[in-house]
Amino acid sequence: MTAERSQLRTTFNQVALLYDQVRPGYPEALFDDVVSLSEINPDGRILEIGCGTGQATVPFARRGHRILCIELGKNLAKVAQKNLAAYPQVEVCNTAFEDWIIEENAFDLVISATAFHWLDPSVAYKKTDLALTSIGAIALFWNEHVHSDASNGFFEEVQELYQSLAPQLVKDDEPPLREQKVPNKTSEIEQTGLFGEVVYRSYRWDATYNSASYLNLLNTYSGHLNLGRITKARFFHAIAELINTKFNGQITKGYLTTLYVAHVL
Repeated sequence: MTAERSQLRTTFNQVALLYDQVRPGYPEALFDDVVSLSEINPDGRILEIGCGTGQATVPFARRGHRILCIELGKNLAKVAQKNLAAYPQVEVCNTAFEDWIIEENAFDLVISATAFHWLDPSVAYKKTDLALTSIGAIALFWNEHVHSDASNGFFEEVQELYQSLAPQLVKDDEPPLREQKVPNKTSEIEQTGLFGEVVYRSYRWDATYNSASYLNLLNTYSGHLNLGRITKARFFHAIAELINTKFNGQITKGYLTTLYVAHVL
């Protein structure tokens, strides 16, 4: 992992409370599918890699599963502990997954919600395999930004502001992809040789934001967080003005939640 990437994955810790408030969650159907496809028992044990503030943890905790959460960010881990305080069967461990002392053959399911891409895959998949029981499964899922007709062209138009005011972010903020062009991670998982056939599911949905809530969302993205103070102020002001003057103070963002589930070989 490059030094820059290592630094970027820690930026979320700076805004833990905001992250908890504004980052989108996941469709409830996804959690039902993870349980069904992984065939985990009600008393099964889950390892979660990169739990953040526990947005994806709580739905599994409500189902009664025992969960060990690994979270790199100290502030994120504290918020997660607060959000999961009602579930004594859940433990939050504040450490990097790479540094976590592995419990071999101890988990029925390993999950990671919009976090696994921050890890070195050559390390992460092997360590995940070692942590799973002989009939265990891995479930990886992400929220991907995709085109929505309801956005009325906002994300295409805002690219002019990225180009002129924050060009360093352009590579990460191109106009949203069509659903069929979202990269599929099935082959990456299968090519490890550690897991069997990957079952893929996707869930399409929209979220609506006003200018303030959308800027709060942007302020939880690693690239935007690293903008200089003056650059960010000008850039965010321009985005808010675009939303308020041309889009009547409200925009819609399209999401595609992707899920990959596979059992160990």
